[in-house]
Amino acid sequence: MQPLGKLRLGVNIDHVATVRNARGSSYPEPLRAALLAEEAGADGITAHLREDRRHVRDDDIEALMDALTVPLNFEMAATEEMQKIALRHVPHAVCIVPEKREERTTEGGLEVAREENRLAHYIAPLREAGCRVSLFIAADKAQVEAAARIGAQVVELHTGAYCDFHYDGNFAERDAELERLREMSAHAHSLGLEVHAGHGLTYETVKPIAAFPEVMELNIGHFLIAEAIFSGLPVAIAEMRRLMDEARG
Repeated sequence: MQPLGKLRLGVNIDHVATVRNARGSSYPEPLRAALLAEEAGADGITAHLREDRRHVRDDDIEALMDALTVPLNFEMAATEEMQKIALRHVPHAVCIVPEKREERTTEGGLEVAREENRLAHYIAPLREAGCRVSLFIAADKAQVEAAARIGAQVVELHTGAYCDFHYDGNFAERDAELERLREMSAHAHSLGLEVHAGHGLTYETVKPIAAFPEVMELNIGHFLIAEAIFSGLPVAIAEMRRLMDEARG
């Protein structure tokens, strides 16, 4: 099967804010990182406004909305507060993610199958406002099919387990998870969903995911920000783009 289109790269700038917030300072600015990423060829910027504001803050979202010329992907929990913020700003995309205060980062995918009715009603106003609605889910058939039923336009498949197995040296489990991701990418596409993927992707792990023809966008943040410490953000993004394009080609 031939690729269905250009593979887009969304750059998550949350962890620039993490560094800023560690000292309670005004720098480094997430907006500056977003604009650098845009100049370096990012197709979009992702920012997760968490309930406890541990990463980006409300004023960061306002600044990003005002300054970006590429789409903003607003990651958010399915709470009334976040829905109101999204409806006030109307970003290009909203990605609904599970969120727990005690977790260091988003662990696992959203439980859609058991919460179809609530989530269907939750995302309806976001779609009506003009946001592209994405659900961040595990590579699980029940979750994919539930996402399609409730009216999501996009699913973002959680690649964290695949990446963890790779770095733990558990290659049998890694390959099994990769096959699940492959199968669910194809299944989601067959249901009319646009397919994205992300979480934990690095130079070592990105190419097998980028090679899936149904995947239209990868969202990568922590690794790129970490790599930028050594090489600079534009260089890190350029290398990730090169690997993605090489896998796609």
